[in-house]
Amino acid sequence: MAVDIRVEPLGDREYLVRVEDGPVGAETRIRVTDGVLERPGLAGGDERRIVHETVAFLIERQPVIDIPPMIDLDDLADAYGDAFPEELARRLARA
Repeated sequence: MAVDIRVEPLGDREYLVRVEDGPVGAETRIRVTDGVLERPGLAGGDERRIVHETVAFLIERQPVIDIPPMIDLDDLADAYGDAFPEELARRLARA
């Protein structure tokens, strides 16, 4: 079964994301930051889609239950290095 990712804008570049993978679910708040949006391939991108693809990126690398309750995209970029923004840009280009 496919993982269900629902993104709800909260304002001020914050989003509430609900993720369901069968019986397992998680909820997180994601803050979109200028540092990530200024990277090549991400500038001018749809923030809601960036948030969706960020969560998809995470659940390919860890169980849904381990998604942290708060995510700042700058922190995520620091944790994964260039792999995160590069993969995000690839995902956004597939539209």
